[in-house]
Amino acid sequence: MDPVRGAERVTTTDPVTELLPEHLLREIRERAADVDRENRFFAEDFEALRGIGYLRMLVPEEFGGLGFTLEQASRAQRRLAGAAPATALGINMHHVIVGIGYTLHLRGDERARRIFEDAVAGHVFAFGISEAGNDSVLFDATTRAEPVAEGWRLHGTKIFTSLSPRWTRLLVHARTPGETGPDAPEDGAARLVVGLLTRDDHRDAVPGVQTRADWDALGMRASQSCTSVLDGALLREADLLTTTPVGPNPDPVVWGIFGCFELLLASVYTGIADRAIEVAAGIVCSRRSLARDAPYSDGPDIRRHIARAGVLRDGVELQLRQLCADVDALGTGHEVAHGARWFILFSGVKHRATEAAREVVDLALRASGGSQYRTGSELERLYRDVLAGMYHPSDEESVHAAAATALLGPVSG
Repeated sequence: MDPVRGAERVTTTDPVTELLPEHLLREIRERAADVDRENRFFAEDFEALRGIGYLRMLVPEEFGGLGFTLEQASRAQRRLAGAAPATALGINMHHVIVGIGYTLHLRGDERARRIFEDAVAGHVFAFGISEAGNDSVLFDATTRAEPVAEGWRLHGTKIFTSLSPRWTRLLVHARTPGETGPDAPEDGAARLVVGLLTRDDHRDAVPGVQTRADWDALGMRASQSCTSVLDGALLREADLLTTTPVGPNPDPVVWGIFGCFELLLASVYTGIADRAIEVAAGIVCSRRSLARDAPYSDGPDIRRHIARAGVLRDGVELQLRQLCADVDALGTGHEVAHGARWFILFSGVKHRATEAAREVVDLALRASGGSQYRTGSELERLYRDVLAGMYHPSDEESVHAAAATALLGPVSG
């Protein structure tokens, strides 16, 4: 009994730190520099994470998963990114697709079951949505879907396909031709099909799918986000998740993709900011100024840089945690009625997180001195990795365009 409180102390444990203990993160961090330098897939990290059930994190316990909330998954991805950003970014895409199932499940939608069953069976999901020149991203596609008896034959090129070396389920979307005939929609307009290309083993060839070994990027190198060429790949009717109109729409599958992508992506970049602050603080506290005969951490400019970095990170953290909690409240008596603002809130927090993380890493480099301006330093690698944030959707231009439309209405004329 506690002599002060007169009650038994209660010890609580955090499932996130239990799943990702410090010793595992140290092992992952120690590999990160070599994997980056060799420009290879994070195979050792992947197997270690698979072994602890990390790929089943967002699957409810009743389906055989770990039963994490999105807020907990966000914190886990942030923690992992502090050890190896490219590992966290690569595996993020698996979590996005499992996250679709998670949000469908919260809505009581039975389509979640197939995603959960595949995840528990050990299948690895990858993200095949991005296309060169397609700034509409989810809401349109340059990939063509030709109807056939079994479903759809897809023709197009998907870029930034993270987890290219491991996927067994590839989320794709494609544009159908305009339809005519008695079973066609009233307007006969083209539509988007969204579904999963399948293979049983990542080593198997998939007819109509070619993975180019073309990933040699500035940063996030271990993600191996190679190009996927679809030349008649079959999207089976049974593997279709949804069909939607072209253009923004609130379809639950599209909503789940958009929301989980933006929130989990923001988590990865916030994790980079966490680590940059930690590394910089360690450096400035251990170095001494010859001129002042005092630790660098006593210098007012150094303190201002580190403080600014912390303020930026803290501002994003609270927004990220709250919006994840709002998603977790779907289907409960505490559901938040964001309505049409959901998409703006999702894209806004991703934009703020990636931009804040870039500034945080810059401040960390300024505070840490010239010793970090060399190939192989951790801050050098974080600097290259954090730059990728500006290229993920939603980019700065689309975020501001959407916000302007919401506040001012569409451009006249």
